[in-house]
Amino acid sequence: MYKISEFAEITGLSKETLRYYAEVKLLEPAYIDPRNHYRYYDDGSFFLAILLGKLRRFGFTIQEMTSVMEDESFSHLEDLLMQKREKIQLQMEDLRQQTEEIDEFLKSGRDDSRND
Repeated sequence: MYKISEFAEITGLSKETLRYYAEVKLLEPAYIDPRNHYRYYDDGSFFLAILLGKLRRFGFTIQEMTSVMEDESFSHLEDLLMQKREKIQLQMEDLRQQTEEIDEFLKSGRDDSRND
C-alpha cells in the first residue's frame, strides 16, 4: 500500500489531482484509514492512475475519462483514442492556418508602411 504522497510521486499525478479523482469517483483509494483519514493506494490502482494521466495529457475531459473508466473491459478505449487523435489533427491544421493568417496579416502591415 502506498500513502497518497508516495502514490503521487510514482504516478506523476499530484495529491490534489488524486483527491479530485477520488471525489469524482474516477480513482478511489484502495483503503482510507478511519482513524486519520489517510488515503492508501495499491498496485492495482497504479495502472488506472497511469492511464488517467495519459488521458489527461491527451486532452480528455473528466466526462470522457469517466466513460473510459466505467467500461471496465476498456473495449472502446481504442475508438476513443482514435477520435481524440483525429480531433487533435484537426486542431493542429486549424492552428497552422491561423499562424499563416497571422503571418500574412503582419506582412501586409509591413508592406503598407513601406508604401507611405
